[in-house]
Amino acid sequence: MRGELLLLLSAIFPPQGVCGCPEKCICHSSSNSVDCSHRGLAEIPPDLPPQTLTLLLQDNQLRQLPAHAFRSVPRLMTLNLSNNSLSHLAPEVFHGLRHLHVLNLTHNSLLSLESRLFHSLRQLRELDVSFNNISHLPTSLAEPWENLTLFAVRQNQLHYLSRRLLESMPSLRLLFLKDNLWKCNCHLLGLKLWLEKFIYAGGVMDGVICASPDMWKGKDLLRIPHELYQPCPLPVPHLEPSQGQQHGTAHGEVPKPPENRISEERDPVACEVKPKPRPTNLRHAVATVVITGVLCGIVCLMMLAAAIYGCTYAAITAQGHRGPLAQTSDSGKMGGKEVFDHSLA
Repeated sequence: MRGELLLLLSAIFPPQGVCGCPEKCICHSSSNSVDCSHRGLAEIPPDLPPQTLTLLLQDNQLRQLPAHAFRSVPRLMTLNLSNNSLSHLAPEVFHGLRHLHVLNLTHNSLLSLESRLFHSLRQLRELDVSFNNISHLPTSLAEPWENLTLFAVRQNQLHYLSRRLLESMPSLRLLFLKDNLWKCNCHLLGLKLWLEKFIYAGGVMDGVICASPDMWKGKDLLRIPHELYQPCPLPVPHLEPSQGQQHGTAHGEVPKPPENRISEERDPVACEVKPKPRPTNLRHAVATVVITGVLCGIVCLMMLAAAIYGCTYAAITAQGHRGPLAQTSDSGKMGGKEVFDHSLA
């Protein structure tokens, strides 16, 4: 009778850890974690325990997630959705997860991320969206991620990353950007300058390797001198025709062909990095001045020595010619005196 009573009570009041655990998942009451990985799930189980802190859904067949997909687990802190087939996320999919710290979306088929996806994730500390097909990230966030310390977007299709987006992560310490299609032109100069400041402040990153243009292919963005970047051309506003032009056209005047429009269109390579002579280094300039001064001094000394030698040689030569002339004049005088004496005699 007692055994039957216990069986009845256990059926009415199931033990903690069994209550609310999905059929294909394993629940750990001690850590409030639910492991639903490697189960071939095509959707999120609807009967997740509300006290769940860690939810593992990796290695399944999830293709899409509806809005408010995790409303039943508002206390969730760690969510692993890696190695699924997710290609699109509804804007409100993570709504209500105010305590989420770690979000893993690696090894999916995501094409882009919208800023609205993360509006409610104010406590997020680690976001990993590596190994996807992401070609676009938001240029900024509505509200900064004050607590985010790790951001990883490795192995995607990114050409450009906004500096404003990174500036909205003031606590960032780990940044992984490797293996993307980075286009190292003028538009990436802001990222380069931010990364230099980030590393100087103690941040850790894995590098940005250029995929284009060809002159920088395979080069590290941080090793390209920023002096080689030219400012991006400003967009040309399209001016609407004035009333006078419209009036002239209405009277049958043939408008001029848009020859300048073709020439004014920006060439796709207008923003490419164009090498130009690097500015002279101050040390090189000082060394050049010193060497030039020494050479000029040597030349001046040589000229002075040549002048002294010339003057000395001229003096010696003149003195040599003056000796015989003096002797000749003296002998002439003596001869004349003798003739004069004979004549007197």
